[in-house]
Amino acid sequence: MNIYVGQLPYSVTEDDLKALFTEFGELESVKIISDRGTGQSKGFGFVDMPNNSDADKAIKALNGKVIDGRNIKVIPADPGGKKPKKSKRPFGRNRY
Repeated sequence: MNIYVGQLPYSVTEDDLKALFTEFGELESVKIISDRGTGQSKGFGFVDMPNNSDADKAIKALNGKVIDGRNIKVIPADPGGKKPKKSKRPFGRNRY
């Protein structure tokens, strides 16, 4: 299961996330998203865990956990990896 980890302090590294999630099970990958130009963390990342049961335990245990004064957000990632489409109609209905 791919897990979104948000509201991370900019100081958190991929190794920090590995250490945080490893206690819940095996990890396939850990990635913190960074700005292409500066290399600075954007404050969110993804952890991929092959066992859904382990991933669910990690989500329940870590969502809202305080790290360096910030409550992190840990939720299942959007399976498509895409942002939801916005309605083309203003205010949700036709205005013509």
